[in-house]
Amino acid sequence: MVVAGDFKNGITFEMDGNVYQVIEFQHVKPGKGAAFVRTKIKNVITGGVIEKSFSPTDKFENAYIERKDMQYSYNDGDLYYFMDMETFDMLPLNADKLGDAFKFVKEEMTCKIISYKGNVFGVEPPIFVELEVTETDPGFAGNTATNTLKPATLETGAVIKVPLFINVGDMLKIDTRTGEYLSRA
Repeated sequence: MVVAGDFKNGITFEMDGNVYQVIEFQHVKPGKGAAFVRTKIKNVITGGVIEKSFSPTDKFENAYIERKDMQYSYNDGDLYYFMDMETFDMLPLNADKLGDAFKFVKEEMTCKIISYKGNVFGVEPPIFVELEVTETDPGFAGNTATNTLKPATLETGAVIKVPLFINVGDMLKIDTRTGEYLSRA
Protein backbone atom coordinates (compact mmCIF):
# COMPACT_ATOMS: atom_id res chain seq x y z
CA MET A 1 0.00 0.00 0.00
CA VAL A 2 1.10 3.55 -0.70
CA VAL A 3 -0.25 6.53 1.24
CA ALA A 4 -0.81 9.84 -0.57
CA GLY A 5 1.26 11.62 2.09
CA ASP A 6 4.27 9.51 1.01
CA PHE A 7 4.00 10.24 -2.74
CA LYS A 8 7.29 10.75 -4.59
CA ASN A 9 7.95 11.40 -8.27
CA GLY A 10 7.82 8.15 -10.26
CA ILE A 11 5.67 6.12 -7.83
CA THR A 12 3.03 4.00 -9.57
CA PHE A 13 -0.28 3.13 -7.93
CA GLU A 14 -3.69 1.73 -8.80
CA MET A 15 -6.78 3.95 -8.54
CA ASP A 16 -10.29 3.32 -9.93
CA GLY A 17 -9.05 0.35 -11.96
CA ASN A 18 -6.34 2.40 -13.71
CA VAL A 19 -2.60 2.59 -13.16
CA TYR A 20 -1.12 6.05 -12.50
CA GLN A 21 2.40 7.41 -12.09
CA VAL A 22 3.14 10.52 -10.02
CA ILE A 23 4.78 13.20 -12.21
CA GLU A 24 4.66 16.08 -9.71
CA PHE A 25 3.45 16.37 -6.14
CA GLN A 26 3.18 19.12 -3.55
CA HIS A 27 2.17 18.92 0.11
CA VAL A 28 -0.09 21.91 0.87
CA LYS A 29 -0.82 23.05 4.44
CA PRO A 30 -3.23 25.97 4.27
CA GLY A 31 -3.71 28.28 7.25
CA LYS A 32 -7.27 27.07 7.67
CA GLY A 33 -8.54 23.62 6.95
CA ALA A 34 -6.84 20.26 6.51
CA ALA A 35 -3.61 19.62 4.64
CA PHE A 36 -3.77 17.97 1.21
CA VAL A 37 -1.48 16.64 -1.51
CA ARG A 38 -1.75 18.33 -4.92
CA THR A 39 -0.49 16.02 -7.69
CA LYS A 40 -0.07 15.73 -11.41
CA ILE A 41 -0.50 12.07 -12.35
CA LYS A 42 -0.16 10.22 -15.64
CA ASN A 43 -2.23 7.21 -16.68
CA VAL A 44 0.60 4.86 -17.73
CA ILE A 45 -1.59 2.87 -20.12
CA THR A 46 -3.32 5.69 -22.03
CA GLY A 47 -0.70 8.40 -21.45
CA GLY A 48 -3.28 10.96 -20.24
CA VAL A 49 -2.16 13.45 -17.56
CA ILE A 50 -4.54 14.83 -14.92
CA GLU A 51 -4.22 17.04 -11.85
CA LYS A 52 -5.80 15.73 -8.66
CA SER A 53 -5.76 16.54 -4.96
CA PHE A 54 -5.67 13.84 -2.29
CA SER A 55 -5.98 13.73 1.47
CA PRO A 56 -2.57 12.74 2.96
CA THR A 57 -4.24 9.66 4.50
CA ASP A 58 -5.67 8.27 1.21
CA LYS A 59 -4.34 4.76 0.58
CA PHE A 60 -3.78 3.09 -2.78
CA GLU A 61 -2.54 -0.28 -3.95
CA ASN A 62 1.03 -0.32 -5.33
CA ALA A 63 1.26 -1.01 -9.06
CA TYR A 64 4.35 -2.81 -10.29
CA ILE A 65 5.11 -2.04 -13.92
CA GLU A 66 7.30 -4.72 -15.50
CA ARG A 67 9.90 -3.72 -18.10
CA LYS A 68 11.49 -6.64 -19.93
CA ASP A 69 14.17 -6.55 -22.62
CA MET A 70 13.05 -8.36 -25.76
CA GLN A 71 14.47 -8.47 -29.27
CA TYR A 72 12.34 -7.28 -32.20
CA SER A 73 12.33 -10.14 -34.72
CA TYR A 74 9.94 -9.38 -37.59
CA ASN A 75 6.46 -8.19 -38.49
CA ASP A 76 3.69 -10.02 -40.28
CA GLY A 77 0.96 -7.61 -41.34
CA ASP A 78 -0.29 -5.84 -38.20
CA LEU A 79 1.52 -8.20 -35.81
CA TYR A 80 5.05 -7.44 -34.61
CA TYR A 81 6.99 -10.32 -33.06
CA PHE A 82 9.40 -9.92 -30.13
CA MET A 83 11.65 -12.69 -28.78
CA ASP A 84 12.38 -13.21 -25.09
CA MET A 85 16.18 -13.47 -24.90
CA GLU A 86 16.07 -15.94 -21.98
CA THR A 87 13.33 -18.40 -22.99
CA PHE A 88 13.31 -17.69 -26.77
CA ASP A 89 9.51 -17.44 -26.67
CA MET A 90 7.91 -15.23 -29.32
CA LEU A 91 5.46 -12.49 -28.26
CA PRO A 92 3.17 -11.05 -30.98
CA LEU A 93 1.99 -7.45 -30.44
CA ASN A 94 -0.48 -5.33 -32.40
CA ALA A 95 0.76 -2.15 -34.07
CA ASP A 96 -1.33 0.03 -31.71
CA LYS A 97 0.92 -0.92 -28.76
CA LEU A 98 4.16 0.20 -30.44
CA GLY A 99 4.07 4.00 -30.29
CA ASP A 100 5.53 6.65 -32.59
CA ALA A 101 9.19 6.03 -31.73
CA PHE A 102 9.00 2.46 -33.09
CA LYS A 103 9.62 3.82 -36.61
CA PHE A 104 13.33 3.98 -35.66
CA VAL A 105 13.55 0.28 -34.74
CA LYS A 106 14.96 -2.27 -37.14
CA GLU A 107 15.04 -6.06 -36.84
CA GLU A 108 17.22 -7.56 -34.08
CA MET A 109 17.16 -4.37 -31.94
CA THR A 110 16.42 -4.84 -28.24
CA CYS A 111 13.37 -2.98 -26.90
CA LYS A 112 11.73 -2.80 -23.48
CA ILE A 113 8.28 -4.43 -23.37
CA ILE A 114 6.17 -2.69 -20.69
CA SER A 115 3.40 -4.64 -18.99
CA TYR A 116 1.14 -4.55 -15.96
CA LYS A 117 -0.18 -7.84 -14.54
CA GLY A 118 0.85 -9.62 -17.73
CA ASN A 119 -0.95 -7.20 -20.08
CA VAL A 120 1.46 -5.47 -22.46
CA PHE A 121 0.60 -1.81 -23.01
CA GLY A 122 3.74 -0.34 -24.53
CA VAL A 123 7.10 -0.77 -26.22
CA GLU A 124 10.11 1.45 -25.45
CA PRO A 125 12.75 1.44 -28.20
CA PRO A 126 16.41 2.07 -27.34
CA ILE A 127 16.97 5.78 -26.54
CA PHE A 128 19.71 6.14 -29.16
CA VAL A 129 19.87 4.19 -32.43
CA GLU A 130 22.28 4.19 -35.35
CA LEU A 131 20.62 4.05 -38.76
CA GLU A 132 21.79 4.44 -42.36
CA VAL A 133 20.50 7.16 -44.69
CA THR A 134 18.91 5.53 -47.75
CA GLU A 135 17.61 8.63 -49.52
CA THR A 136 18.31 12.37 -49.34
CA ASP A 137 18.99 15.29 -51.67
CA PRO A 138 22.67 16.06 -52.22
CA GLY A 139 24.16 19.04 -50.40
CA PHE A 140 25.61 21.66 -52.76
CA ALA A 141 28.96 23.39 -52.27
CA GLY A 142 28.50 27.00 -51.26
CA ASN A 143 25.12 26.37 -49.67
CA THR A 144 26.31 27.14 -46.14
CA ALA A 145 23.35 28.86 -44.53
CA THR A 146 23.41 28.28 -40.78
CA ASN A 147 21.08 25.61 -39.38
CA THR A 148 19.65 24.68 -42.78
CA LEU A 149 18.09 21.22 -42.73
CA LYS A 150 16.87 18.81 -45.40
CA PRO A 151 14.71 15.67 -45.18
CA ALA A 152 16.43 12.27 -45.14
CA THR A 153 14.88 8.80 -45.31
CA LEU A 154 16.43 6.20 -43.01
CA GLU A 155 16.71 2.44 -43.54
CA THR A 156 13.57 1.85 -41.42
CA GLY A 157 11.52 4.21 -43.62
CA ALA A 158 11.42 7.04 -41.05
CA VAL A 159 12.00 10.57 -42.38
CA ILE A 160 13.94 13.09 -40.28
CA LYS A 161 15.56 16.50 -40.78
CA VAL A 162 19.36 16.47 -41.15
CA PRO A 163 22.10 19.04 -41.93
CA LEU A 164 23.04 19.66 -45.59
CA PHE A 165 26.36 17.76 -45.37
CA ILE A 166 24.66 14.37 -44.76
CA ASN A 167 24.75 12.02 -47.78
CA VAL A 168 23.21 8.67 -48.77
CA GLY A 169 25.02 5.84 -46.97
CA ASP A 170 25.96 7.88 -43.88
CA MET A 171 25.28 6.25 -40.50
CA LEU A 172 23.45 8.62 -38.16
CA LYS A 173 22.84 8.60 -34.40
CA ILE A 174 19.15 9.36 -33.68
CA ASP A 175 17.39 10.18 -30.38
CA THR A 176 14.18 8.09 -30.51
CA ARG A 177 12.45 10.21 -27.82
CA THR A 178 12.51 13.35 -30.01
CA GLY A 179 13.20 11.88 -33.46
CA GLU A 180 16.12 14.28 -33.93
CA TYR A 181 19.47 13.80 -35.62
CA LEU A 182 22.32 13.90 -33.08
CA SER A 183 25.51 13.16 -35.02
CA ARG A 184 27.17 10.90 -37.53
CA ALA A 185 27.91 7.47 -36.13
